[in-house]
Amino acid sequence: MMETHAKSQDRQVMAAVVERPGMAFRLEQLVLAAPMDDEICVRVVATGICHTDVAMRDSDTRAPKPIVLGHEGAGVVESVGRLVTRIQPGDHVVMSYGWCGSCARCAAGRMAYCRDFNSLNFGGRRPDGSTGLRRLDGQRVHGHFFGQSSFATHVVTNERHAVVVPRDLPLQYLAPLGCGVQTGAGAILNSLRVQPGDSVAVFGVGSVGMSAVMAAKAAGASRIIAIDIHPARLELARELGACTALDARAADFEADLAATVGDGVTHAVDTTGRPETIKAALASLTVHGVCGLVAMPQGEIPFDPRQLMVGGRMLRGIVEGDGVPGAFIPHLVELYRAGRFPLDQLVRCYPFAQINEAMADMERGQTLKPVLLMPG
Repeated sequence: MMETHAKSQDRQVMAAVVERPGMAFRLEQLVLAAPMDDEICVRVVATGICHTDVAMRDSDTRAPKPIVLGHEGAGVVESVGRLVTRIQPGDHVVMSYGWCGSCARCAAGRMAYCRDFNSLNFGGRRPDGSTGLRRLDGQRVHGHFFGQSSFATHVVTNERHAVVVPRDLPLQYLAPLGCGVQTGAGAILNSLRVQPGDSVAVFGVGSVGMSAVMAAKAAGASRIIAIDIHPARLELARELGACTALDARAADFEADLAATVGDGVTHAVDTTGRPETIKAALASLTVHGVCGLVAMPQGEIPFDPRQLMVGGRMLRGIVEGDGVPGAFIPHLVELYRAGRFPLDQLVRCYPFAQINEAMADMERGQTLKPVLLMPG
């Protein structure tokens, strides 16, 4: 299928394409359409890799192929459509998830639960059906993943999906704010509303969970417990604010967890999606405690509903940390600038050409948050 946008302003870009489910990324030259009236063109400087990119790389149903993935992009605006008023060429921006801006949920400030969230973020095309990307021979390539498809040297995205950030801060550290960091930190600060003196247990301290640990410290939590299977992550969690770190592989883990939480924690966050881990997180709660799920459960959760009724406990799902990007990302940026949210300690940078190695390192647990740096 051929795209119909005017070719006079189209440009060639380098992008990482997934041809079929489960295949490695392949760098190739594509043609990127000029921005529409409500879009901006961004030269990508850095983009984080998230586990959702892995899942959609491998999925044969949720993300159409061939596709350019990537949804934690940060860069410099090069051009804007004629109806764009909030963003100018030269602005530094972090790009976040897609939302329609017109449904009742968006109007209520619940953009992460937008009526069209699935189609805008996983559909591989704009709302009008175009993809904005094609091969040199004219073959369509799906794009606009999470409104951006940032595994490319340039993207076009609706101005709603971009947040202007200070020019003096390194974009390689700000890029993960678009999804993973926003999700973990938002779970603590927006969804669970952790207050000074509260206690928090974080199950799984990858980049999302580590962001939750840092946010809990910034919120003034009196006790933060980190649970993971990687010793290096547990050690970093201690450095970033956890007072206790538990290895979930230990033979006596359940006893250690019970002894550590005592009467229970006020808040728990599960980042793993593993049913048994979710069960443990729920069991760690005190009276009126709340457990937030930020990863899609990988099966039925084997718990007794009386756990909720007895003690008024709550289990709730969380998407994108309930973050409104235009307000929450600047808040996290200011916490980072003030030294209260050291997200740079999560990041390891890779050249764009090493995208497959970076993703493999993340899957093996060797890298917490890989960030790809674009050429130049």
